Amino acid sequence: MNVFHKIALQGLKKNRTRTLVTIIGVILSSIMITGVATFGVSLLDYMARGAAAKYGDWNAAFLGVDHSFIQEHMKDEDIADAVSFDNIGYVMPDAGANPDKPYLFIAGFTQETFNSLPVTLISGRLPENSREVIISAKAASEGGISYNVGDTITVCVGSRLKNGEELTQGNPYSAGEETFVPREDITYTVVGTIRTPVFETDVSPGYTLITRNDMSGSTENASLFVTLKKPRQVFSYAKSVSDKCTYILNYNLLRILGVSDRPADKIFLAFLYSFGGIVMAIIMIGSIFLIYNSFNISLSERIREIGVLASVGATAKQLRNSVLFESFCIGMIGIPIGILIGLGGIRLVLSVVSANFSSILYTDVSLTMKLSAPAIICAVAGSFVTIMVSAWLPARKAVRLPVMECIRQTNEIKTDAKAMRISRQKQRMYGLEGVLALKSFKRNRKRYRSIVLSLILSVVLFVSTNALIGSLQQTADEFRIVSDFDIGFATQNIEDSDLFRLYDKLKTVSYIQNSSCRLAVRYFCRVSTDQLSDAYFEAVGTRPETDTVTIPLDVHFFNDEFYQNMVQNLGLTVGEYTGENGKFIAVAKINSDSDEVKGPEDLADVFQNVSTDAVIAPQTADGTEAAPEQHVNLSTLEFVPPDIPPTIEVSKEEPLPYTFQILAPWSAKEWLVPSGIPVDEISRGLCFDSEKPAQSIKEMQEILANERLTSSYSLINCAEAYEQYQNYIFIANVFAYVFIALISLIAIANVFNTISTNIRLRKQELAMLRSIGMSDREFNKMMRFECAFYGIKALVIGIPLSLVMSVLIIKIMMTDDTALILPWGSVGISILSVFLVIFITMMYAVSKIKKENIIDALRDEMT
Repeated sequence: MNVFHKIALQGLKKNRTRTLVTIIGVILSSIMITGVATFGVSLLDYMARGAAAKYGDWNAAFLGVDHSFIQEHMKDEDIADAVSFDNIGYVMPDAGANPDKPYLFIAGFTQETFNSLPVTLISGRLPENSREVIISAKAASEGGISYNVGDTITVCVGSRLKNGEELTQGNPYSAGEETFVPREDITYTVVGTIRTPVFETDVSPGYTLITRNDMSGSTENASLFVTLKKPRQVFSYAKSVSDKCTYILNYNLLRILGVSDRPADKIFLAFLYSFGGIVMAIIMIGSIFLIYNSFNISLSERIREIGVLASVGATAKQLRNSVLFESFCIGMIGIPIGILIGLGGIRLVLSVVSANFSSILYTDVSLTMKLSAPAIICAVAGSFVTIMVSAWLPARKAVRLPVMECIRQTNEIKTDAKAMRISRQKQRMYGLEGVLALKSFKRNRKRYRSIVLSLILSVVLFVSTNALIGSLQQTADEFRIVSDFDIGFATQNIEDSDLFRLYDKLKTVSYIQNSSCRLAVRYFCRVSTDQLSDAYFEAVGTRPETDTVTIPLDVHFFNDEFYQNMVQNLGLTVGEYTGENGKFIAVAKINSDSDEVKGPEDLADVFQNVSTDAVIAPQTADGTEAAPEQHVNLSTLEFVPPDIPPTIEVSKEEPLPYTFQILAPWSAKEWLVPSGIPVDEISRGLCFDSEKPAQSIKEMQEILANERLTSSYSLINCAEAYEQYQNYIFIANVFAYVFIALISLIAIANVFNTISTNIRLRKQELAMLRSIGMSDREFNKMMRFECAFYGIKALVIGIPLSLVMSVLIIKIMMTDDTALILPWGSVGISILSVFLVIFITMMYAVSKIKKENIIDALRDEMT
């Protein structure tokens, strides 16, 4: 150890408080860098394990290949693992609702295949022999093919041929170009229903049936799924055999591995890595700011020492190496502690948010911390780079100063007379103590600037992040009120009796609180022109010259019990709004996307009066008006009506500039909807409120799987979006507040270090003021003025900047419908925190100065 290293160690021991604060800054920096790197690695590992559990860990699948092809590729050195199943053949069912997917495809799985390719049971069990089969749930919900658990079916199995070549699941259905060639009749027993398997894509022509086939190789062709030792070679590997067969890639897994070539996946990865890079950059900038300031102050204290060493022959390189050795010693203490605390901290955080991640992405995969040697090495390297850059910049600046300037220390304070002038008005306003504080503030702007910037950084991060979280919470609340039910069941072409029979079964599942049957039908309405408001004609853009106007509307029917409860909740008499001669509740409002609209009472009315006489008639499927007409009396109310069930088909019609609905009991269908005429139904189905929608849906799926539904249907968890968004917010809150806390600690450490050292460097000046008679009261008053100058300067810049950042973040990341919520509560907390941190730090430093002897302080030649 040379003399310069010894001098550096003596400096660290002499200034223990500053050394300790610097080490704490290095520890905080290492904690955050380690945390971000480890979390990123753990998240990617979690997503990869989740994708493998849900979609399989295979990279590429080759469809419709012969068994010699399978044997050849299973011996390939590039393949880490491989599994196959037999393509037993296709079935052309008697009836199907999807013209683009008219077949059933039967796959023969061995036990090894079941273990490797994920098969998620909805109901029933897995097949145990070659005469049992499980069926994809989409065959019923989308294809209208009703095979129930326990059914025994006899199907004609065959092949698809086109130009003499046999087609596979990788070849879309070509109507009129391909032929179905039957081979044999096979009898199966349906023992379960499953979620759509991953190898059944949107272009696959057949819904999947899976049976057990322990005699692998009993069919002419099969499908091979391979996992490569180097997944990045999957594209070249697949293309090398593309002339022999069709293939599909497991993009759900390749995306997470960073191998996908699809633009959307590239954008996803770019966002993921960019976000991590931005967070890492913010951490390193904040850390460099703290540690640089610490070394800069250290060199300010040692500037005479540097001048003396330079005067006796020390080179610039030796002086720089002395400072870098000092930073190395601090790093050797702070970085290992920071790494260990960072790993322990991220493990604790991940254990808190693990359950929320499971409910968002993969229910059977837990988010755990993954130790990664490259991530830890990167964290260590990043921390060392941060320290070295922070030390090298001030060291380089210090060794360039002239020797005599260092010895005399004339470089510290450089002001001119104009810069130190204070107006008489300010002198009268602040008094002597305030003037002294302001002059001290002006005399050395560099030190004060670092304090102000540290405070600004903390304020901006805290306020803008809270604004983002508040807007996310608002968006989550909007998700919650999108519909008035948690579970929606929609279907088509089902008789009322079958719908109510199904309703009686589904409403008895666990956790269901409220339920209803709902139907929406398109109607025409004729009213006299003078009954419509001016706002209506302005919205539609025309005012007809006729006495009557025909306008479209929707009539929503509800089961009688639900309808009567709704009428009572509105404070109306049930008897007045039921029966053939009863009134009908109507909602008729002009649509508006203005931010001033808070509820239905803020919208303009379609009709001029609350009570309106009208003639209505249902609209047929071909868009014409059906007979007979009905004369009705409408009572328009200002409330948000219940929603219709989710629709199966997406409407392609242009939305109307108004909302016009009539609410009616199901019993009114007898005279409002003519029998035998196909009316234009918008939606038909069931709605449920549930305490635990996911559990209720699971039971409903089992009931539906055993029902003989010949029409397609959709079962949707409407509360799922809200629940997932709440989980996103919780996760964002945890990481955002941990990040804010650590950045704020760095800022606080920086402020503490700078202010306390600055007061210490000024102890001769402060001792002089006390020696000429400044009382403790006046001295404290001067210090409070300095606190006020620090805080006001930081807040004047920090608060507007944080609000601007809040607006930019919300505009970029939120939707247009999200209102801008300014986080005034966070602003208030920031204001109090800034003054509290400054005041406590200042009082701590002054208390240390007051304990020193005035004569000793005046003799101190440090400043």
